Amino acid sequence: MDHAIEARGLVKRYKGVTALDGVDLTVPAGTVLGLLGPNGAGKTTIVRVLSTLLRPDGGSARVTGVDVLTRPAAVRRRIGLSGQYAAVDEYLTGYENLDMIGRLYHLGARRSRARARELLAAFRLEDAADRPTRTYSGGMRRRLDLAGALVADPPVIFLDEPTTGLDPRGRTEMWDVIQTLVAGGTTLLLTTQYLEEADVLADEIVVIDQGRIIAQGTADSLKRQVGGERLELTVADAAVLAGVTEVLTPLGVGRPAVDDGRRSFVMPVSGGPEVLAEALRLLGERQVRLEDVGLRRPTLDDVFLALTGRATERDGRPDDGGAR
Repeated sequence: MDHAIEARGLVKRYKGVTALDGVDLTVPAGTVLGLLGPNGAGKTTIVRVLSTLLRPDGGSARVTGVDVLTRPAAVRRRIGLSGQYAAVDEYLTGYENLDMIGRLYHLGARRSRARARELLAAFRLEDAADRPTRTYSGGMRRRLDLAGALVADPPVIFLDEPTTGLDPRGRTEMWDVIQTLVAGGTTLLLTTQYLEEADVLADEIVVIDQGRIIAQGTADSLKRQVGGERLELTVADAAVLAGVTEVLTPLGVGRPAVDDGRRSFVMPVSGGPEVLAEALRLLGERQVRLEDVGLRRPTLDDVFLALTGRATERDGRPDDGGAR
């Protein structure tokens, strides 16, 4: 399969801080690669290098076979970019924003106007097409921004945390739009902090932290690294937690985490509903009163805790978007 994106040994430093430390990436044409990591991991820096907005200090990269360092203008003609924040002119209408982008791409007046209308319909923005974008909701602005990245119909699109700041409905709507693009054969590189988002959208996931790739695989393979599922329960009386730990630990595949203050018990398990049923049976025999109990899939925090020994949110580390 042809590779739409290839990067080898990318290095980028900012005043003594290494933002990228030898990153290798390969994205087959027509697939979605999810770059997963916390703020400050290096995700945005990778996007900026691949989209020719930032020159690396070392390594090489090619997009659709074109070198990003020696032929940046040719790369720009082949890509679309939607950043972390919607880049729309608030004083122009949705239609005028897209028409302007088409003219900047030298599509010509007639084609720019037609393309603007096509994309407004595709992104369900027809009713708001002639309203100033300052009246748009956050989700509408994100959809318009993504539409702008598609005006020239590029074969490769970079989406840098496209659902940041959206409510659940807006996030789901954006996922629908992205899945439609993928169905049409577009190659996507998607950065996100949300494991669920990568799970829904990405064919392959690369986990990056402190400028290095620390894991790679499908969402399911990454989840298996942290035990697959978690048995979580909250008891009515913290005094029984010691007994709960003793009886339930044999059901797990890792050490439980017990918090007396929250009266909680969390343990990685394998076996799903069967384990939950057995846990409830054992606790019922001992007449343990529960306030809450359930199984859940691992989160991004679980993955990062397993891979790095810390959670995703780290005090004092600058946001990746701030290191340019």
